[in-house]
Amino acid sequence: MKFKPFSKKQMLALCWWDQGSRYKDCDAVICDGAVRSGKTFCMAISFVMWAFYRFSGASFAICSKTIRSVRRNVTTPILPVLKEMGFSVKENISSNYLQIAYKGRENRFYLFGGKDESSASLIQGMTLSGVLLDEVALMPRSFVEQALARCSVSGSKFWFNCNPEHPAHWFYTNWIKKAKEKKALYIHFTMKDNPALAKNVRERYEQMYSGSFYRRFVKGEWTAVTGAVYPFMDREDAFCEVPKGEFEEYAVSCDYGTVNPASFGLWGKRSDVWYRIDEYYYDSKKEGAQRTDEEHYAALEELAGTRCLRAVVVDPSAASFIEVIKRHKSYAVIPAKNSVTDGIRRVSSALREGRIRICECCRDSVREFSLYRWDEKEGAEIPVKENDHAMDDIRYFVTTILEDGAEDFVAFAADRRKSCEVIF
Repeated sequence: MKFKPFSKKQMLALCWWDQGSRYKDCDAVICDGAVRSGKTFCMAISFVMWAFYRFSGASFAICSKTIRSVRRNVTTPILPVLKEMGFSVKENISSNYLQIAYKGRENRFYLFGGKDESSASLIQGMTLSGVLLDEVALMPRSFVEQALARCSVSGSKFWFNCNPEHPAHWFYTNWIKKAKEKKALYIHFTMKDNPALAKNVRERYEQMYSGSFYRRFVKGEWTAVTGAVYPFMDREDAFCEVPKGEFEEYAVSCDYGTVNPASFGLWGKRSDVWYRIDEYYYDSKKEGAQRTDEEHYAALEELAGTRCLRAVVVDPSAASFIEVIKRHKSYAVIPAKNSVTDGIRRVSSALREGRIRICECCRDSVREFSLYRWDEKEGAEIPVKENDHAMDDIRYFVTTILEDGAEDFVAFAADRRKSCEVIF
């Protein structure tokens, strides 16, 4: 196999852990940037070389969104190179691991796919000496954090690789923006950092994309999608931590779904500001099973806990779920006002004026803010009907609770929690 000389950034990704490197004491390396910039190949080779420099008889993990993408993007490209370098490799396809040996040392590399929240259980309980997370921005946070928690062996390190997503993405805010705090070496790649990519190929990629996709995939920038409904929510201070202590009152907003995701938001009021302090988000397509009205109601009870709720505001089309809430007689329930365009305007004003704040722990809300966009069809003044479930329940809250919607109250229930009484 023939190679062109590596670029400076590729060499840094290859050798940052070496004893002669100024970065040898870092706990992690993060490589992000443009597509086709050569970062994945360099990281994978470097990861295996470091593992044999530092350990023998140890276990490691190589992770991507799916097992197929691990093999396609990571192991298949590097195995011929490792063999040419003198490594012997035995692949156990059924058990998803590689047994690699070199000059009397042998280590095992397990392959994992982190496609959804349930994937975290796959890696739970393992003891690892290091983990390589390819396409880390496409994996759920729970899986990534579980993988990092498995690296309990002294001297273990983390290896991250991804293309950019939106600037409010948890990995960007928690790792890239805090690289020094996390003792992580951050290396940003562009297509020019890959000497193996011909100039005409690079120019073709530059012509393929425009707008935010050009900025993400060619320039390697973390940027919001073009046409975002709430473009100002990509600011670094757009989301906040949950304020400590109790709140003056609480409410819940619900966008109900069985086939489509269900999104419930828990709101707490303090000093005329309503904070979205927690949420429940269930996507039956991802989870592989639908939930009944009663199961969603149980989730509502868990979300509310022992708090006294001012009301539960619900998608007005969710008649069956409204009836379930009425039947349990624990919460006042209000069908939401459902004017989309006017509601978006009201949410935008409430966010800009600081009358509502979204807390960082509400991960699906944060995700949807970055993806919720206007329909680009000529003359259309409506958002695209996707990535909009938390967006809808936030809109219901603003139009029905925040902006004096209590006069539309149609059902009453005495809240039996802590002997509360709900009055409208």
